[in-house]
Amino acid sequence: MMNYITGETIKKLRKQKNMTQLELAEILGVSDKAVSKWETGKGLPDISLIEPISKALNISIIELLSGENIINENRSSNIMKSKLYVCPICGNTVNSMGDVLISCCGVTLPALDIEEINDEHEIVAEKIDNEVYIKINHPMEKNHYISFIAYVNSSKFEMIKLYPEGNAEARFFVRGGGMIYYYCNKHGLFRRKIVRNGQL
Repeated sequence: MMNYITGETIKKLRKQKNMTQLELAEILGVSDKAVSKWETGKGLPDISLIEPISKALNISIIELLSGENIINENRSSNIMKSKLYVCPICGNTVNSMGDVLISCCGVTLPALDIEEINDEHEIVAEKIDNEVYIKINHPMEKNHYISFIAYVNSSKFEMIKLYPEGNAEARFFVRGGGMIYYYCNKHGLFRRKIVRNGQL
């Protein structure tokens, strides 16, 4: 059976924090003998202790399980290069401004690719004062609908969640240009550039 965590990892991370076995044991509510057994490979912590161990050692669960400290090399980010993820099970939507590992409902989510726009996924934009009204002539049925429309520029990411039986439309306060992203639950992610005057 493959171990989900090694005693060497716990020992290494504990020592990096200048923590004794007894100190770690007290935080976790176990004996120092239990910690000693883990570190010498004579036992494993109960799976329910993984999150408390990661908190005690001030690292992520992924770092604890991999035994590697993950260093954020993304010192700056560009919101215009946002990546979007959608869970195929619950429909949860996540955006990031860099490479990340995202999972939801037990599934690792790949970043969505941008699809080619066709007639069914064409959008209409109308500028009204400082807002842009976006409308998509698309079915909004239970099994086929637009689940969100988002507006992204260099300083903001705004997403409007949509639901079946509603309208595939949204309004955004637009300053300058940006991008409109929208997601069809059957055909994927689409993107259109919007220019300073609110036109596509």
